[in-house]
Amino acid sequence: MKTLFLLAAVAAVAAFPVLAAAPQPARPISPAFYSGLWYEIARTPNLGQRDCQAAHSRFTPLGGEGEVSFIASTGEFSVSQTCHKGSPSGPGKVFRTKGRIVPGSANAKFEMSFFGGLRKQEYWVLDRAEDQTWVIMATPGGNYAWLMARRPRLPTAVKAAALSRMNALGYPADSLEFPRSAG
Repeated sequence: MKTLFLLAAVAAVAAFPVLAAAPQPARPISPAFYSGLWYEIARTPNLGQRDCQAAHSRFTPLGGEGEVSFIASTGEFSVSQTCHKGSPSGPGKVFRTKGRIVPGSANAKFEMSFFGGLRKQEYWVLDRAEDQTWVIMATPGGNYAWLMARRPRLPTAVKAAALSRMNALGYPADSLEFPRSAG
């Protein structure tokens, strides 16, 4: 995210062919999505994440770490995003912001505030693993997409299945970047 996956939507230009619009989310998302650590596995190229390695985001319900019932009732959370420049052990940059689940979206759409609330961007969780160990996220306009996982790396077969799903959604793997992970 300079900043990670969420700030990328604020970046000026993507190096990815823009879809007419992202597809609608396929399934509901558990409020647990908005709690804990998510690692970036793949992304559409964007200026905001140029040379960003070992990117990860920590979602925390505003009521405190692990209070998933709180996020289910208020829909509000904070995010701390970290990006390492150049390599997984390179200098880290941290970006902090707040967000909220879009009401009536089955928890599959959320909005983040940037620059003290002057700029807001919506994000959609387009699809996920049954156990929510990985998710595919995108901006509504189809400009940016990310494959995120609960672990820094996905097993080969699981990653292949997730990338196949991204391709089916209009984000071909040969147009994605695969940042190096820590460890």
